[in-house]
Amino acid sequence: MNNSIKIISTNKKASFQYKLLESFEAGISLKGSEVKAIRENKVNIKESYITIKQNEIYIIGMHIGEYSHSGYESHDPLRNKKLLLHRSEINKIIKQIKDVGKTLIPTKIYFKNNIVKVKFCIAKGKKIWDKKASKKEKDLIRETDRELKR
Repeated sequence: MNNSIKIISTNKKASFQYKLLESFEAGISLKGSEVKAIRENKVNIKESYITIKQNEIYIIGMHIGEYSHSGYESHDPLRNKKLLLHRSEINKIIKQIKDVGKTLIPTKIYFKNNIVKVKFCIAKGKKIWDKKASKKEKDLIRETDRELKR
């Protein structure tokens, strides 16, 4: 089986604002026009997050734009979308999220064998000094790379 992956959208701020602990992959319950709009890269996950409602996991705030060739009926761009996971995975996630300060953050949306998937992580919010330290570390790596190029 060919595991072809085409990344559609990434959440670059997630690794800066949160300490990513464990990642999961899930399918998304979508309408046809939403899939077509995702194929046109009309999706944004920057302001989205994942929540648990009635033992089901939903992605909230994921914006999927209008499909360019849609007819008279279209989809709601900010509709809450259900994530498709096995019950054992959902129970594992619920158990880990019960800790104070942990949340679920989507990090990537991609096509895997022509199926839309979302990669999300259990994350813990960074404090201001953690953000400063990671920025300092990133700058240090950038400077050493520049010096090595010379």
